[in-house]
Parts: sequence; C-alpha cells; structure tokens
Amino acid sequence: MPIRISSELPAYKVLGEENIFVMSKERAEHQDIRPLKVIILNIMPKKIETESQLMRLLSNTPLQVDIELLQMASHVSRNTSKQHLEAFYKKFDEIKDNRYDGMIVTGAPVELLEYEQVDYWKEITEIFEWSKTHVFSTIYICWASQAGLYYHFGIPKYQLSEKMFGIFPHKAEVKDSLLLKGFDDIFYVPHSRNTEIRREDIEKVPQLKILTSSDISGVHIVANKNGRQYFITGHSEYDRDTIAGEYFRDIKKGLDIKLPYNYFPDDNPQNTPLFSWRCTANLMFSNWLNYCVYQKTPYNLDELKIRSWTWETSF
Repeated sequence: MPIRISSELPAYKVLGEENIFVMSKERAEHQDIRPLKVIILNIMPKKIETESQLMRLLSNTPLQVDIELLQMASHVSRNTSKQHLEAFYKKFDEIKDNRYDGMIVTGAPVELLEYEQVDYWKEITEIFEWSKTHVFSTIYICWASQAGLYYHFGIPKYQLSEKMFGIFPHKAEVKDSLLLKGFDDIFYVPHSRNTEIRREDIEKVPQLKILTSSDISGVHIVANKNGRQYFITGHSEYDRDTIAGEYFRDIKKGLDIKLPYNYFPDDNPQNTPLFSWRCTANLMFSNWLNYCVYQKTPYNLDELKIRSWTWETSF
C-alpha cells in the first residue's frame, strides 16, 4: 500500500518516477481503510530533499500511511521557499489537538550550540512533551536524538575532537528488538555530526536500552523500554550522494574536512559511493511502521490520552 501525500508535493513526482507507489489524498479518501497517521517535524535545512528521503522509506510497507509535515513557527528557514512551507507544512498550533500513530523528528545543523541557545528550543520541547500523549511512537534522528535524550532524560552531549563523518559498521546489542528484525550481524549507517552521547550516561537511566552501536561511531539506537521512543544518532535516510554533497560543500567553503570514512571507493572522491546502507534503512523504517506502530497503536487514537505515557509495551 502507498503513502498518502499531496499530489502537488515535489516528493510525489520524485517517488513516482522511481516506481514507488504513492497515492494522492483525493484517491485515498475513497478507500475504506484507516491509514496510519505519521507527522514529520522537518528541521533540516534542505527540507524538500529530506521529505523525499523519508517518504521513500515510509512507502516500503503494505500499510497505507497518511503523512503530514510540520515546521517550527519560531524559526525562519533560509533554504526552503516560503511558498513551499505555506503550501505543505503546518505549524504546531494547527495540529496540537490532533493525535498520531507516529512522528519523526529530523536532525538539524545546530549541534554546536547549547540546546537552550537554539532559537526554537522552547517550541520544540513543547512538541516533545506533547508527543507523550498525542503520538504513539516517535523516532528522533541525529541532533533530535541528542535533544530528545537531553529533554526527556537529562543526558548530555559532548563535542567530538573531529567530525564523525562517513559510513560506519554497526552491530545489534538486543537481538530480539522489533525495530531490528531481519538485520544483518554487521550493518552500515551514515553519520554526520560533531557531537556525541555516551554509553555511560545512557546506562544510568533505567528506562533506556541501547539497541545498536558501533566500535567506531559509538551509540547508535537508544530505545525507551516502553517502546514509544527511539533515538537514532545516524542518518539512515541519507541518499547515496548526501554525504558527498556535504563533503564537496565544505571543501568549496575552504573548511578543514577529512574524507568521509568508508564512503568513496579507494578513498577517491571522483568515485561513485557505494550505497551500502539502503537495505538496512528500508528494513528499519518498515519494522517501525509494521511492528512498533501498526501492531501496537490503538485503532482509536483518542485512547492515546487515556493510555498516555505509562502504557507498557516491548521495544
């Protein structure tokens, strides 16, 4: 089954050209199925690119998924047109009375700022708190994973001596996790960040469990044991050339940036990168929708208010 998005959204045309089944909301309304309701809080600078990346991954299941896009009212985007945001994005005041099966919060290039220095920190923490009673399961990506762990559990971040940049091997630490069903013993994930969270801080919090990690890039996926939150430090949603775009952008700016780890074949930037994380990315988002959301979320989303934050499930 397809994802449900506006036929006017740029991702609709992009995914259609890739033979990915997308359905316009107008057509979907004639089907007698309750789709999963997923909202994406997109705080990445290149919003259109990120929309396509995430929607591509969310489309790879037999479930119908109704997607909404959310922006920060307290932040002015410099890289996405006002017309695009007004046409396709909502603000928190418009959706705060709604309930959703799932939410994804993207990363943002603000990791070197203290959390309270981020201009939309007050607003985003309101959304974090709101999600506990209005969203069944939330995925936090990269900076959002650090921000979410800090807000919900007081876990600090630490600046790295050099950027964690490239494609890193990972392993599962919890073999029976629903999110990791079907994962290989070793799988690859892109990282692009200047800060980290540390194992010793996470292990002090009894509500949390580390699901996956890398000997090189450290903690990768942290789960709330109630199954309602997943904090993911990497960027599985990245396209083949996203890391390359970041690398060449920084080179053009004259920044001191190392070659991304394990990315360009033979460490030659002229070579086309291998897409070594695509299967894992598709599997992770499919597992999230199938096992962590669809199999667990109440049919009547109004029950989220009743079950609230204390309802226990497996992770």
